[in-house]
Amino acid sequence: MDDNILQIEKLSKNFPGVKALDGVSFNIKKNTIHCIVGENGAGKSTLIKIMTGALPRTGGRILLDGKDYIARNLKDSQKHGISTLFQELNTVDHLTAAENLTLGSEDAFLMFLRRTKKVDEKVNVLKEIEPNINPKLLLGKLSFAQKQMVEIAKAVAGEASIIIMDEPTASISNEEKARLFKIIKKLVSEKNTTFIYISHKLDEIFELGDYVTVLRDGKHIATKLVADIKNKSELISMMLGRTVFEKRETGEAHKEEEILKARGVSNNKLSDISFNVKRGEVIGFYGLVGAGKTELARAIYGLDGYDGQISYKGKKLNKSVIDAVKKGIVLLPEERRSQGLFNMLTVRSNISAMNLKKVSKKGFLLFDKERNVANEFVAKFRIDTPSVEKEIDELSGGNQQKAIFSKCLFSDADILLLDEPTRGIDVGAKEEIYGIIRQLAREGKSIIIFSSELSDIINNCERIFMLFEGKIKAQVNNGPDINEEYISNIASGGQ
Repeated sequence: MDDNILQIEKLSKNFPGVKALDGVSFNIKKNTIHCIVGENGAGKSTLIKIMTGALPRTGGRILLDGKDYIARNLKDSQKHGISTLFQELNTVDHLTAAENLTLGSEDAFLMFLRRTKKVDEKVNVLKEIEPNINPKLLLGKLSFAQKQMVEIAKAVAGEASIIIMDEPTASISNEEKARLFKIIKKLVSEKNTTFIYISHKLDEIFELGDYVTVLRDGKHIATKLVADIKNKSELISMMLGRTVFEKRETGEAHKEEEILKARGVSNNKLSDISFNVKRGEVIGFYGLVGAGKTELARAIYGLDGYDGQISYKGKKLNKSVIDAVKKGIVLLPEERRSQGLFNMLTVRSNISAMNLKKVSKKGFLLFDKERNVANEFVAKFRIDTPSVEKEIDELSGGNQQKAIFSKCLFSDADILLLDEPTRGIDVGAKEEIYGIIRQLAREGKSIIIFSSELSDIINNCERIFMLFEGKIKAQVNNGPDINEEYISNIASGGQ
């Protein structure tokens, strides 16, 4: 009996001027965890969109349990037993967590919604994955990580034979991840569920996966048993076609000028935060989800109120975004798509958005000047786009992140607050982002990184502050003898 649940045969997808998938062929076995990896733009998202009916294919075919499979939309794929958890949240803040769990699959009688066994089963799955979420709470009152756990529970509880997960652990804690992995393994062993798991966190591939498929430039490079891959470096080489060596590079020594100083910063999430930043210095705040990283970034940027004082070049900040931007402080938010971009606008319009005065005259936008500025940043940061007139929503995550860097720098930024700067981007794009950070530091920009990715901190920051429950628990200077285990332990509440 054939043990393949999916057979992908010579699958192709063409866009104007781009071949997103080029004759991709591989099989996915039943009751396994099959990982798919590759750089942004490798074809992973296109493949998933074809599987779920969001995009039509150009050529090739997919067999589901040996029969031709074509999904015309997401609901059609669900009818075929395929449930999908997308990287971008698909939730409704004005509904409760329980209502979000059954959104799109509600039971009704005479136009009235009924609470059935289905609702209770999905709520029980949520409780098993994240017991701290009250199903009766409005989703808008939950954190981003908690909203993602609701989405994960919805996908897991959907009684699907195949569950596709796209970056499910991007914004959840290690404890939440451990519970999720336990649920995944339980569904494989007890419910005969097959998982297609996409992640840029390669350690997760080795921890969770049975098989891994590597895509590069729209082509199938290899499908292997995870157990047959020697180490992460071998997997990265297959993904990039080259070897990546991650290391911290320091540029010219930064000046002694103190550019930002915080003293006793406190609010409902932060407690007595004090630090300083010098010109051209890169410092980092490391902590798990909920440690207070984002809240500290928001306080510095003027989005959230606080007690205490933050000063820029010796002058007190006025606790407003307008004041921060005027002084050259900008924030690259954690939520790239919802907070950092105008998704329906072009690359050109996004890059100039924070400083339209520089590309305007007497209140009229100078399109040629705006276009020239955008082209300069595209060249400087190697943003992969056929034109600055392309909608930014169509770029890969790594290229979107580079466009946000461009937008912030065009605003004449002096201090960059980077909240999870590499979330959801691949190792190749991550390497490029690291290069941009180092380049900006050499140019005299001061950079503060807020991240739950230890690699972001270790590879870029000169001083590292460990956050736990809104407090700075310890500070260390980076160097060749840095103890990563110590940093992780302190950030997890250890001593």
